Amino acid sequence: MFGKKDKAADAPVAAGATAAGAGSTGLSGDTKIKDWLAHPQGGPILRKMLAEAGQDASQLKPVQGFAMKRLIPMSKGQFSEEKIAELVAMAEAYDPAAEGAEPAQAAQAAPADEDDAIELPDFEEKVTEGRFTGKTIIVTGAGSGIGRATASRVAREGGRVIAVDLNEAGLDDFIGEHAGLDLVKVVANITKQEDVDAVVAAAGDVIDGLANIAGIMDNMTPLHEVTDEMWDRVMAVNATGLFKLSRAVIPNMLERHTGSIVNITSEAGLRGSAAGLAYTASKHAVVGITKSAAFIYGPQGLRINAVAPGPVITGIQASFDSPMAAKRIQTAMAVLPTPVGPESLAASISFLLSDDGHNVNGVILPSDGGWSAV
Repeated sequence: MFGKKDKAADAPVAAGATAAGAGSTGLSGDTKIKDWLAHPQGGPILRKMLAEAGQDASQLKPVQGFAMKRLIPMSKGQFSEEKIAELVAMAEAYDPAAEGAEPAQAAQAAPADEDDAIELPDFEEKVTEGRFTGKTIIVTGAGSGIGRATASRVAREGGRVIAVDLNEAGLDDFIGEHAGLDLVKVVANITKQEDVDAVVAAAGDVIDGLANIAGIMDNMTPLHEVTDEMWDRVMAVNATGLFKLSRAVIPNMLERHTGSIVNITSEAGLRGSAAGLAYTASKHAVVGITKSAAFIYGPQGLRINAVAPGPVITGIQASFDSPMAAKRIQTAMAVLPTPVGPESLAASISFLLSDDGHNVNGVILPSDGGWSAV
């Protein structure tokens, strides 16, 4: 939205944007997108901005129940807290009559589907105080998206988090938002053995858990269009990096006969209709790694599980470079559930990482809003 189609982690709205909605329209960064679109002043302003970006309101349908402020991370910097404040001010000043539009025309609210009429409650994160007290957990991809949400959840529940990412700016921002918590920053490329060694060294003598969350998307190409470069890059990050870091921490866990590893696969690890060939192959590889390791190490006290997310607002960016694949995959995605924030996935991951998941091993847990049931 507002540029390339991508997904990113949630970000807080600026106080100025919220305050700007205190005027006559009642609009703010906390107003849901569907309510912006249905508003006689906010709707035309938002549609104009979309049109200027070469898009239309239909592309907001999957996130219409989200607050406007949640568009900020989706936009990769093209939409900001300041922009929300500007939109609020423009809506305040907008006069449908002066623009030659009837009030009913100004809103142009899309007809609601039957499911859209049901107002479901938003997910509310409930932190379990002390659940990770005394535990050291490595979290990759901690600079954004699901990794960031998971690192935050574990740290706020008392854990010592080794926050790993290639994006140093993202890590610095994350650590800055969590002052006072036990966080260790490690800038690392998990596909490189020397960086993997640095992560393990930063963790120290005891490693209680590993969340393998770092990952990249492919370009939605079918087998005959996949380049060597795309194949090698996706497999390196999604499968090889996960393999190398897991291999490095398991001996530490075996010494104490305890430890939990949670891998991130995907709906693409369960089906063939959710992504391109390279990404699908890499996530099926994660499923195989998870099940084999769980079988081998279960009797030694280790638990290895995986979470398969459905549509999530994360730091992964996807593009359709193949018309053939786009037509086929987008048809299958017509039944996609509404995307969720990364905190929803962090809840699933932190459960499996924690002692609450003590009797769960070798599971591929779909956290997908029911997509895998279709």
